[in-house]
Amino acid sequence: MRKETEVMEENMKRLSEVKIGSTAIILSFDNNDIFLKLMEMGCVPGEIVKVDQIAPLGDPIAIKVSGYNLSLRLDEAENIFVEELFVASK
Repeated sequence: MRKETEVMEENMKRLSEVKIGSTAIILSFDNNDIFLKLMEMGCVPGEIVKVDQIAPLGDPIAIKVSGYNLSLRLDEAENIFVEELFVASK
């Protein structure tokens, strides 16, 4: 029998990998240097985010979190680990 943490790690991905229209829940952060900055912007573990737009060259991305729209650089989004709740079909 697999542990719950093993199942969560299988479903974990970086926010930068989530497709437009998909919804995910924030699990943790990879880089402690921007941890406080992201938390101040509403990106806290347990918060649900939706990817609204991705710029044509992939940077930045627009997400909806804590009831407002937020633009993140790709390097910031790469430091946020999420679990996808709803995957948009595209």
